[in-house]
Amino acid sequence: MSKFTGFLDSKFMLEEKGTNVRTEFRAGLTTFMAMVYILMVNAGMFSDPFGDGTNVLGVSYGAMYITTAISAIIGTVLIGLLSGLPLAQAPGMGLNAFFVFTVCVGFGLTYANALVLVLIDGIVFITLTVTGLRKIIFDAIPSPVKKAIPAGIGLFIAFLGLQGAGLVVNDDSTLVNLVTFNLLGKATWASIMPVLVTLIAFLAMGILAKKNIKGAVVYGILGGAILYYIFGLTVPGFYDSLNITMSNPFNAFKEFGTQTFGKVFTEGFDFSGYLAQEGNNVGSLIIVIVTSSLAFCLVDMFDTMGTLYGACARGDLLIEKEDGEKEVPNMEKAMLADAVATTSGAILGTSTVTTFVESSAGVGEGGKTGLTSLVTAFFFIIAMFLTPVAELIPGAATNAALIYVGVLMISCVKDIDWHDIGVAIPAFLTIACMPFTYNISYGIAFGIISYVVINIFDKGGYKKINIATYVIAALFIAMFLISR
Repeated sequence: MSKFTGFLDSKFMLEEKGTNVRTEFRAGLTTFMAMVYILMVNAGMFSDPFGDGTNVLGVSYGAMYITTAISAIIGTVLIGLLSGLPLAQAPGMGLNAFFVFTVCVGFGLTYANALVLVLIDGIVFITLTVTGLRKIIFDAIPSPVKKAIPAGIGLFIAFLGLQGAGLVVNDDSTLVNLVTFNLLGKATWASIMPVLVTLIAFLAMGILAKKNIKGAVVYGILGGAILYYIFGLTVPGFYDSLNITMSNPFNAFKEFGTQTFGKVFTEGFDFSGYLAQEGNNVGSLIIVIVTSSLAFCLVDMFDTMGTLYGACARGDLLIEKEDGEKEVPNMEKAMLADAVATTSGAILGTSTVTTFVESSAGVGEGGKTGLTSLVTAFFFIIAMFLTPVAELIPGAATNAALIYVGVLMISCVKDIDWHDIGVAIPAFLTIACMPFTYNISYGIAFGIISYVVINIFDKGGYKKINIATYVIAALFIAMFLISR
């Protein structure tokens, strides 16, 4: 063992936790490959939300690419060093869409104005975490909902993978449908080739895992990427469509410095543009700020809590409390990292930074410590300077990993008492609503609300409900009524 390896082993207690540097490196790389898409997706959403070249928010792709990368690096390093958990953070999907389409386009706030709401979100979370209230809130989540969270997240991840791969497609009649493979009809080889790559990579992961080969997920991703480019040789114009260019990365850093960094302070508190719009006044501005902040806070809080619990459950990292319930180790530190990352994200110029559900891919690959997080952050640093290289990892390969992780996370349903309807309904709604509403926190919301309603009518059931659970249920109901 080299001195450096020995240092890492002692720093992260690798041997004690049943892991090693190689496994942690592989897990960190897997997490990075599973979530690197956020760099391109977040940058595209802010710079060209409607996909028509219209720069609604006034920020460039390059500026947001760097903003997203730096916020991911800060958040991932923080959660790795503070909590020691193998998780990663970045601007959250869903929350970025709410930021752009609802707060900015819908309500008419400027990009900088919306960053103020994210800053409020981060400050509130820091306060809740430091005072211990955030852990109290997590402990108030009913046991059936907690047990169902990993399965719900697993289905949500798998659904993301199935959609991203193009296997599940939009349908005006049934909302979702299976992509057509009929080459004699609407399908073409170019349209189904990426889907086949995903399916082959997914099955390859299963075969490797069945044979107890370490690195099944990362090998599946790399193999899928190679297969994708080999199959690309059979698609006319495939390589021309990739449009790979080695642009100067320092141009993007310059745009980051002038367009996004610190805008929350220099322009964010100037709401004159909103008030100048017809029909707007101070009263409507207050309502917009309160309702939007509530939505940001609740979604971020329960997305993070759900992801922490789900990912740790998948990696068998949960610790048992005196009452027999299980909890996330160093949860307060993990949530503090999340809160600080959100606050720094607002200063950098992006929407809420949250713990990424794709971290489960690295946990499934064997990651057990914060070293996994540092490896993921290291690859994000490299990605800042190699934009085209990051784009070379095809979604056809990474989506296979998401589907595979969904399989790994569904096993927790065996711990749910499906014969007790007071347990079964909240657990089922938690599991079903996460993928069907495309939101982790909404699944938790429906689980908590249904748990409260059912147990109120059970003989003496209302007595076993924590007062904080009532409060959370009421807040979720308020959020649904006034912010959606």
